[in-house]
Amino acid sequence: MLKFEVASRTLHFLQPAGTSRGVYTTRKSWFVRVTDTEKPGYTGVGECAPLPNLSCDDVPDYEERLRQICTLVETLGDIPYNVLRPYPSMLFGIETALMRLKARGDIIYDTPFVHGEGMAINGLVWMGNHDEMLRRMEEKVEKGFGCVKLKIGAIDFEYEMDLIKRLRNRFSEDTIQLRLDANGAFTPAEALGKLHRLASYGIHSIEQPIAQRQWGKMGELCRKSPIPIALDEELIGVNITEAKRQMLETIRPQYIILKPSLHGGIHGCKEWISLAESMGIGSWITSALESNVGLSAIAQFAAHIYGCPAPMPQGLGTGMLFADNIDMPLKVEGDKLFYKPSGV
Repeated sequence: MLKFEVASRTLHFLQPAGTSRGVYTTRKSWFVRVTDTEKPGYTGVGECAPLPNLSCDDVPDYEERLRQICTLVETLGDIPYNVLRPYPSMLFGIETALMRLKARGDIIYDTPFVHGEGMAINGLVWMGNHDEMLRRMEEKVEKGFGCVKLKIGAIDFEYEMDLIKRLRNRFSEDTIQLRLDANGAFTPAEALGKLHRLASYGIHSIEQPIAQRQWGKMGELCRKSPIPIALDEELIGVNITEAKRQMLETIRPQYIILKPSLHGGIHGCKEWISLAESMGIGSWITSALESNVGLSAIAQFAAHIYGCPAPMPQGLGTGMLFADNIDMPLKVEGDKLFYKPSGV
């Protein structure tokens, strides 16, 4: 018989994490621990980490609902996926806790990643003022990142253009792959013009140039944009299989970006990837500011889905963001994330 325990923890960012939706200085996660009372001695741990004002299951009574869902899983002895579709961060935590319980350890997917093969990741540059972003951008390049992702949309667009121009003046497309994340900051009226200006700097892709829930306008933008468009926030709250299919068929993005805590846990992300592949839409996986507990599971999932090394950098560099992260065998060296247990 399964038995769950729930506890919360607040993590503190080493430096404020700025997005177009605001600035994060702390991060609260809930951790579920599951045991099998008939097979004592092993515990599985999972992380439930909703993002404030973004996750579809960011609800005031989050912990109470999480406990109720854990009780339901205890009663059923398994995960009722259709019931949990509206609660992706809770589903992800419960899924990975049960996977770790079954595996009797942290390794939930046996891939080259957990045997020492590095996973290429992008270097993330958070929003800030012009000088801060320029300094952070240069730091990522100096550390050896071959792919840099810039959060844009919070400062003056001309300043952001200047940052991108400076990067491209120093590093060609062959040297640095440049991804942008607008977090929906552009209006539909201005988006295409800005994308044409940005395109001259060899941009790999841009995430969510306009706000979500504008399928027609986003679809038109994807057809006309000189830069490949990746959907991120657009996927949040679209939890039913047929709705996912309809959205992808309507918008036809070049990429989708999967965050298990936001987009349906492991189960939901597999569904998204399968639908996208059937339409010729690419994808990659990123973390959503989880602690190392969640990040380890997400990185292993990415290696399982795409192989290791993966065909393109994943968004898995968030383990270095917190001053009081949970100790796990994850290390960033150069532009790669490694799984290295003690003594390796």
